[in-house]
Formats: sequence, structure tokens, C-alpha cells
Amino acid sequence: MSVPDRAVAPRFDPAFRERLRALLTWRRDVRRFRRDRLPDGAIERLIETACLAPSVGLSQPWRFILVEDAGRRRAVRDLFAACNAAALADYADEAARRYATLKLAGLDDAPGQLAVFADRTTVQGRGLGRRTMPEMIEYSVVAAVHTLWLAARSMDIGVGWVSILEPEQLSAILEVPASWRLIAYLCLGYPEHDDTTPALEHAGWERRREAAAFILRR
Repeated sequence: MSVPDRAVAPRFDPAFRERLRALLTWRRDVRRFRRDRLPDGAIERLIETACLAPSVGLSQPWRFILVEDAGRRRAVRDLFAACNAAALADYADEAARRYATLKLAGLDDAPGQLAVFADRTTVQGRGLGRRTMPEMIEYSVVAAVHTLWLAARSMDIGVGWVSILEPEQLSAILEVPASWRLIAYLCLGYPEHDDTTPALEHAGWERRREAAAFILRR
């Protein structure tokens, strides 16, 4: 049996690693976008990069919906408004006042909108790695979303992940199969400004903690 040729792995030097850390640092959840159009094919190129993400059993369970129809976008905006009002009602006093001031979606301004689903019924991968952890299908799609997010930042494109949406209602708006599970609804566009500090930290909602706070040893 012949041995297939192997690609030669690149060597990533310290300068590259510093730039990678800068990319991770400057990747922010963007809520405020300029209305400038994105270049033709930009989102499709980002999706191609996202598909380089790892997936359980090589299942590639991600499904991308480019939301371009104005009517569907209005329906998504209305759904967000209803879900956001319900979320506000869960808070009281100072937390409610502060929540009401937060800008939590860029749906009005972002030129690109992309819904990302996990196809839980895919036969690709033949179930490998999913018997004990079937949720690996969803985790694989999350990895693809993060890959897209970093690639977008490298192109000066900001991404905002809108999670204040009711998944079943959104699936109905976009007319996707019932077996698909919503993972992310993303707004894409050029940020009004760049920052290394999370917007929620600026707003006084929460602060980022150091990595040491999350490390346990056994």
C-alpha cells in the first residue's frame, strides 16, 4: 500500500503568535455598525473559512442561512424586540434600569445577517464520537462560528451574536427543517469603532476576569 504524500506543516514564529493574540484580543462582540455595504462575496468567503473548523466525526453539521429578504429581517427584528422586552421584565430596580440602556443587537444597521444552525440528523460522519456526547454536533457548529468570527476580524469586519431570540420562532421565520437547531444569529458589518474592552464592561454590566479564576487542579 502506498503512503499518501503529507503536507509540510508551517512553522509559526513568536511574531505570528503575538499577532494571533492581538486578533483574539481585538475580536469583540459588535453591536454598533456602520451601514457601509460589505464587499461582494465577503460573507461567502467567511463561511468557507468557517468550514475549516473541526467537527465531530467529520460530520460538518453546520448550515448557514444568509438572511437577505427585507421582510424576514423585519420579522427577526420584531422577534428580538419581543424577546428583549420579556428579558427586561426578568430584572428589577438598578439591574432593570441598566439593562434598558444596553444595546444588545445591531439588527437595524448591520449590512449582513447570517443564521447558523446545527443539523442534528446529518448522516455524515456516521455517528462517530456522538454516542456518549450527542451534543458534539452543536459544539462543532460553535467552533465554526468562532472560526468565522476570527476570520471576520482579520478582514476588519465586526460580528455581533444575537442570542435574545426564540429559536423555534426564528426557525419558522427562516423556514428551516424542524430537525435543525439554532446556534447563532450573527450581524456582520464594519464597526463604528474598535475596542479591546467588551462593551458590557464599558456599560458596567459585568467585567472580564483573569484566566486564573477559572483554573482548577485535581
